[in-house]
Amino acid sequence: MAATWVTEAELRSALGIGNLYQSSVVEEVCQSAQNIVSEFLWKNQKYNSGHSHIVGFGTLTFDSPHGFFVGQTVTISGNGATFNGSKTISSITPLSITVPTSHSTIEPLHATNPFGTVAATDYVAYGSVPEVRESSLMIAIDIWQARQQSSAGGISPDFQPSPYRLGNTLLARVRGLLANHLSPNGLVG
Repeated sequence: MAATWVTEAELRSALGIGNLYQSSVVEEVCQSAQNIVSEFLWKNQKYNSGHSHIVGFGTLTFDSPHGFFVGQTVTISGNGATFNGSKTISSITPLSITVPTSHSTIEPLHATNPFGTVAATDYVAYGSVPEVRESSLMIAIDIWQARQQSSAGGISPDFQPSPYRLGNTLLARVRGLLANHLSPNGLVG
C-alpha cells in the first residue's frame, strides 16, 4: 500500500504512549488496521479463481464478469511469479482476461487457491479521505489495546466481559464512517 492511513505519530498520540514502544511494533499495528479497512472498501479490482497458460500468454478466469478491457494495464498478485506484476491485457471474454507472460509451457485451467487479485487504477485515494483515516485509527487503537490487555478482554453489547475484543464486531464499530466507501461486492442481503 502506497500511503499510510494511520501514521505512527498519530497512533502514539492517540494512545498517549510516547516513545515507550519500538517503532516496528507500532507500525505493524498501523499497517494491520489499514489492511483490515482496505479489504472492505470499493476498489477497481476483481479476484480471479483460476488460471491457465500457453507459451508466452496466461489467462486468468473469474466467477463473474470482470469489467476490464483490452489494452488496460492491471496489477496481478497471488497468481505465481510468471503472472504477478504489471501486465497489459491482450484479450478478454466476459469471464477471463489474457496477458503476455514468460510462460514456456502449456498448463490447463486450474483453481487459484486462495484467489488471486487483478487490480486496475483506483480513482479514489483512500489515504486522503478523513472518514477512512479515522476508521483506520479506531481499528488501530482496538488492535493496540487488545495486545496490551490480558485475555484481550472487551465488553459485549450486554455489558458483560468478553474475550473477543477483536471479534466479528471490530468493523461494525466503524461501518457508519465507511458507509459511503464500502464495496457493494461484499454486501449481502
